[in-house]
Amino acid sequence: MLKTRIAAIVLIATAVAGCEKAAPPPQAARPVRAVTVQRPAEGETVSLTGQIRAKDQASLAFRLDGRMIERRVNVGDFVTAGEIVARLDPQIPDNALRSAEANLASVEALLTQAKLTFGRQEQLRKDGWTTQANFDEARQKLLSIQAQVDSARAQVQIAREQQSYAVLLADSPGWVTSVGAEAGEVIRAGQTIVRLAREGGRDAVFDAPEQLIRTGPRDALVDITLSNDPSVQATGRVRETSPQADAATRTYQVKVGIADPPDAMRLGATVTGRIKLAAPGGVEVPASALTETNGHPAVWVVNPRSETVSLRDVEVSRYDAAAVVISQGLETGDVVVTAGVQTLRPGQKVRLLGAA
Repeated sequence: MLKTRIAAIVLIATAVAGCEKAAPPPQAARPVRAVTVQRPAEGETVSLTGQIRAKDQASLAFRLDGRMIERRVNVGDFVTAGEIVARLDPQIPDNALRSAEANLASVEALLTQAKLTFGRQEQLRKDGWTTQANFDEARQKLLSIQAQVDSARAQVQIAREQQSYAVLLADSPGWVTSVGAEAGEVIRAGQTIVRLAREGGRDAVFDAPEQLIRTGPRDALVDITLSNDPSVQATGRVRETSPQADAATRTYQVKVGIADPPDAMRLGATVTGRIKLAAPGGVEVPASALTETNGHPAVWVVNPRSETVSLRDVEVSRYDAAAVVISQGLETGDVVVTAGVQTLRPGQKVRLLGAA
């Protein structure tokens, strides 16, 4: 009997000792890193790639149909105002001018004869040796031939202008950017022979997405740098935005007038334009602070008094590579966990390793 009691006491003591050994120790605070929300979100900087183009461009063309016998300029050439760009075969306009001049000489001879006839009839009428009908006929013939002379002189003037159209002149100084016909080709009136980038102002031309056109500032200041040499810088303002999107790219062409463009920003050079958008409402936190609950964005917020964390739903208005903009759910002064968010649970005690 005594042995049985001793065995029971030993078993109870062993069980009690085992229970005491298996009891978990009090949970230690989990170390995390956090930041204190202090600043509102800043405006996003958008970068676009574009090209330098002339502010004013012109397509030079003949006003006549004909065969082009000469083109004196090529792509890349600089031309001055009044310089000859191309010529047409002058035979047809020259013949038209000679025909008009011959017709003028003919009717001028008739005019001289009509004036003499009218003068004689006028004198005879005064002396009473002719009838009123003869006098009226001579006057009417003089007026008719005078009208023919006026018409012939106008035709000569037109023929001379047509003759001058056989020579294509540059209307302003600039650079030839493209050509549309070669010597020997038969061209039509209005066909582009040379495309000229006029000397003067320059534009940086970009293809902007629809969202930027809709939300961007209308009179924004654009920082422009040369893509292959960022040390070459300039500034400009948007002066023209295409009202219609390109059918292929669905982007809008934006022209930025450059103020005092440096010489290195030559026509056709590739440039990068940067524009800062208006700041959105909300606060900015590191992207590592973002987690989710039930498919909704959330962050872990630290209670400084109890040193515990709670999961708070938030609304994200912008995602960047290193930060996110929270539009709803956070206020300035909130402490947000940025490292260790995957191992936390609501109400867990934490120890801050660093707060910014």
